[in-house]
Amino acid sequence: MTDIRFPADFLFGAATAAYQIEGAAREDGRTASIWDTFSHTPGRVVEGHTGDVACDHYHRLPADLDLIGDLGLQAYRFSVSWPRVLPNAGSTPNRAGLDFYRRLVDGLLERGVEPWLTLYHWDLPQELEDAGGWPVRDTAERFTEYALAVHDALGDRVNRWTTFNEPWCSAFLGYGSGVHAPGRTEPESALKAAHHLNLAHGRAIGVLRSVLPDTAQTSITLNLHQIRPVSSSAADTTAGSSGSRREVATSR
Repeated sequence: MTDIRFPADFLFGAATAAYQIEGAAREDGRTASIWDTFSHTPGRVVEGHTGDVACDHYHRLPADLDLIGDLGLQAYRFSVSWPRVLPNAGSTPNRAGLDFYRRLVDGLLERGVEPWLTLYHWDLPQELEDAGGWPVRDTAERFTEYALAVHDALGDRVNRWTTFNEPWCSAFLGYGSGVHAPGRTEPESALKAAHHLNLAHGRAIGVLRSVLPDTAQTSITLNLHQIRPVSSSAADTTAGSSGSRREVATSR
């Protein structure tokens, strides 16, 4: 067997997403996201499961932090819930929501774990979807406002910032095939969403870099794919090499 050696600065960690673990869907000022609406729509999710409770991370934070520490993780990637931080897609930050993430980040740092913050893991505020969602350019501008609100609360403690988790899924599964929230099957809207998600990333990165210290890193998480030729023929090999992809988190 071949030994696999990781670089000395490689971080071993775990990752979660807000809607998948937090629960407390209607507590402390949080309002609905597109995944709340989608999961509560009959027939959308197997057995009608929702994120109303999920892993109850919101109420079990101290115990979950102890688990993270006991596992010996060096990094923890989590996402912030946009509708928990800016309820009703408003502009006034929700102190209770931000305090939850302050406690999370402080608890990680106390245990020697690097906080790795993702701003968006698919939970667009429902009000923004009602106004058109990601196919509408204004959503990109609103995302930048949201990014700044999170920075104002956590920018002094978090050095790793990721804008989007797998924007391809948000655009093409959410607005193309409709198997993810918001469940729309509109090919043109999917392309517009892809454009505005990329625009939002660029705008937010520019703003974050202007306010974060030089030591901070900014990134986006992309779900790209490795392409392998079906045969060893020249045509297949050329097609495979030109389309070769892999999953990456691109960073500053």
